[in-house]
Amino acid sequence: MNPVVIGYSFLALAIVFEVLGTTFLVKSEQFTRLMPTVLMAVLYIGSFYFLSQTLKTIPLGIAYAIWGGVGIVLTAIIGFVIFKQSIDLPAILGIILIISGVVVIDVFSQTVGH
Repeated sequence: MNPVVIGYSFLALAIVFEVLGTTFLVKSEQFTRLMPTVLMAVLYIGSFYFLSQTLKTIPLGIAYAIWGGVGIVLTAIIGFVIFKQSIDLPAILGIILIISGVVVIDVFSQTVGH
């Protein structure tokens, strides 16, 4: 299999684990609930493991920008849908800018072959 495809697969797993970890961070209620706290820690460790595997084929700056950007967007969506947190117009515009930045990096950057 193509190493770049493997790298992006690891990156996708890192993002999913990070977003789930952040969701359990909220559920841990400032580390006062044991199981959500443990799940959060395991998911964050998994996220960093998969992110480290990503770095075998995708440069740090590109991987981190995508990991952080997509994670922010997904976390905002989860906050809105699951935790009923409001998102105002400036937040929506910021999310659109983040998505735009990730697309520009992924589509136009010559740092990683596609």
